[in-house]
Amino acid sequence: MADSRRKDQAVYAAHRGLFGYRRVSLAIRSDGELVNHKKVQRLMNELGIRSRVRRKKFRSYQGEVGEAAPNLLNREFTASRPNEKWVTDVTEFRVAGKKLYLSPVMDLYNGEIVAYESSHRPDFPMAMGMLHKAVKKRGGVAKPLLHSDQGWHYRMQPYQAALARYGMKQSMSRKGNCFDNAAMENFFGTLKAEYFHLTDFEDVDTLQAGLKGYIDYYNRHRVKSKLGGLSPVEYRMRAGKN
Repeated sequence: MADSRRKDQAVYAAHRGLFGYRRVSLAIRSDGELVNHKKVQRLMNELGIRSRVRRKKFRSYQGEVGEAAPNLLNREFTASRPNEKWVTDVTEFRVAGKKLYLSPVMDLYNGEIVAYESSHRPDFPMAMGMLHKAVKKRGGVAKPLLHSDQGWHYRMQPYQAALARYGMKQSMSRKGNCFDNAAMENFFGTLKAEYFHLTDFEDVDTLQAGLKGYIDYYNRHRVKSKLGGLSPVEYRMRAGKN
């Protein structure tokens, strides 16, 4: 019993209190030790430890310029291979009266953040920079369906021309329907609950620098039940998908 408590405490501490009993259980199992999640829940209750995360809802911006694309993704948030379906969006942070914007790309195969761009302004170069980074990281051979909301960045002709040049199909959520891009919205909720709302930032530059560390943690160490208790990168590597 004492060993089990120490193991639970060690995993909880290693992940800075972000894990609840289900993810603590998954992390222990990934180390090759059989454990029942109900037992982990009971021991964590006895130890008085619980996830520090409290989710908060948010909205994404939607614009009215340019051309909208059809909803080809149609809420099919699973993929059978890497680089089959990507999703993207922009979210906003506020620190000390200033704003920071984040534009990531997620691969729906394993929930991995392929690339991201951040900016003090929600400008068009941020969206284009995100796209170029994602293509470069995947070696320029990826030709996924890329889904977004109807934000003005994604409706601009240069952005759509770049997608065509890269051989990507564009998909957009229906107007005003955040559930059509739920996978990306869920990531933003997790990022803000596990990192942004639990950290005191002096300014947006500190936040901007820290996002790299959290996204690396999310990709390489944050386990997911739907990935069999593996992190996104572990899942991709074990499946032999480079």
